[in-house]
This record gives sequence, C-alpha cells and structure tokens, in this order.
Amino acid sequence: MKCYDCMSRQQSTPAVALCTRCGAGLCLDHAHVAPQIVHESAGTGRSTHSPEARRFTCGLCHEAEV
Repeated sequence: MKCYDCMSRQQSTPAVALCTRCGAGLCLDHAHVAPQIVHESAGTGRSTHSPEARRFTCGLCHEAEV
C-alpha cells in the first residue's frame, strides 16, 4: 500500500500506518500520532487501561478534529 497524500503529489512512498478515521494509507511524514485512552466496561462503571494506545490520523482528519 502507498501513502495517499504522497500519491496525490505524484510520489510513491510506502504506507506504514492507516488513518483511524478515513482509512487512508500514511507514510511517516504524513502520519499524525496521538495517544488514545482505552476504556473497558467493568461492573457498573468503566475502567481505563494504562499505557494509552496509539492513534494515527491523516492531515485532513487531524485538522478536522482540532
């Protein structure tokens, strides 16, 4: 799979991740990495896990979330 953003610029770069919002392939230069808290149902409430998970987004989805 190739990086979607690089392909739109006529470049061919291997993707190393997928955007968790839109599914686009991302290279290291175009991937935005953020922590994601993982929740799990526990009895009548929720518990969180540590450490936090990684979450990859493309530039477009990253800007839409800010």
